[in-house]
Amino acid sequence: MTNRPDDDTLDSDGATADAIAGDSTGAPHTDTGRKRPKPGERRAQILQTLAGMLEQPGAERVTTAALAARLNVSEAALYRHFASKAQMFEGLIEFIESSVFTLINQITEREPSGLQQAAKVITLLLQFGEKNPGMTRVMVGDALVFEHDRLVARMNQFFDRIESQLRQSLRVAGDEAGSLTASADANARASVLTAFAVGRLQRYARSGFKRLPTEYLDAALGLIAA
Repeated sequence: MTNRPDDDTLDSDGATADAIAGDSTGAPHTDTGRKRPKPGERRAQILQTLAGMLEQPGAERVTTAALAARLNVSEAALYRHFASKAQMFEGLIEFIESSVFTLINQITEREPSGLQQAAKVITLLLQFGEKNPGMTRVMVGDALVFEHDRLVARMNQFFDRIESQLRQSLRVAGDEAGSLTASADANARASVLTAFAVGRLQRYARSGFKRLPTEYLDAALGLIAA
């Protein structure tokens, strides 16, 4: 991968959907020693399995029937843990928000350069998507087609927050350079960088996860920042 943020910056780098269930193997917990999962464990299994189903290239809309079948439970069992499928997707979105913004906070706390902050935020976002294909489909809205409108609105707010952070970092960089148009320049560059990141994630999802979002990333960021 290119332009990877410092390892000590991303303490949670490489977080995947498996972290939802606390299982690094990528498979749902199956403890044959007990018949029922611990409290909260089934909920985590449901989210992890949903994320896994979204990772299949060309996957159609995931139905609760298909999800229940994959988990070998009834649909009624799903609704004992989530009031609706929309709530399941909200669980995935919460994971995305928590993972990404926790790492962004680490970047802004440890990296004094505004330009480097912006570059690392974009790199982090694209690396996260690359390592979590199912989450990428949620981020770009492909998995949210025909789902509740509030889910799309929440992902739009996610990218608004990304752009706001980029704007703040780039404004600092402009001020440090003594630019008389630091605020206007920061607004424009933050908008372009956000659009670039969204476009890379969309291409990744729509190519069946073949075109990596971090492809030629150093060169691309250099052109944008030029």
